[in-house]
Amino acid sequence: MVVHKRRGFTLIEILVVIAVITLLMGILMPALQRVRKQAKAVVCQNNLRQIGMGAGFYAEQYNMYIPRGLDNNIGTAWFQLFMPFLSQRPVDNDYRSVEIYRCPSYPNKRQTICYVINGWEFSSENDMVGTETIEPTRVIDCTRRAYTIYLTDNEDGQWRQIISKAGDEGYNRCDVWNPGHLPVSETGDLNMGRRVARERHAKGANCLFLDWHVEWMASEENTIDLWRFKK
Repeated sequence: MVVHKRRGFTLIEILVVIAVITLLMGILMPALQRVRKQAKAVVCQNNLRQIGMGAGFYAEQYNMYIPRGLDNNIGTAWFQLFMPFLSQRPVDNDYRSVEIYRCPSYPNKRQTICYVINGWEFSSENDMVGTETIEPTRVIDCTRRAYTIYLTDNEDGQWRQIISKAGDEGYNRCDVWNPGHLPVSETGDLNMGRRVARERHAKGANCLFLDWHVEWMASEENTIDLWRFKK
């Protein structure tokens, strides 16, 4: 009778298999991370599109006027005004249940308002500083809607306050109205620090324009002229 010996894996074969798996993981992991980041960016863009639809419905309801900035603690924030026109609702003014306002790439998961609005007004086309406006503006007063940013990703610096409920401190700082708020700014200040995300998605941020289309924009391309309602 012939006895067949069972042959197991040698140490060298096991090491070769481990080396191949490690190599494959090294190749696949960066690709998987890129896909994951791209998926989050798509969710963010979809959020902005839904907010854009809500803004359009709001404008139709209010004679084509849309909300802008919010000076100090006067008035109601844009994210509160849009709520009746969106598919989600806060619970007792708690916005943690409203996913539309959340960018999945925002580092601090306690943040519920991950976007900032255009609250910038200029005295002329040569004005390179501008001021904050708290007055609503008619959409049709914007001369180049496809080239004017209305909402974009909120920065996550330590100077940016976390908002969970409608009346939380910082709810009136979810607008952009100063050069210090732009992504190229190096200012980290409660009022004048950067508010537009510099590197939320790759080296830029997602933007909702006033014709309600959404696109990604590199930080260096996000200049003051894209915030002018009248160009």
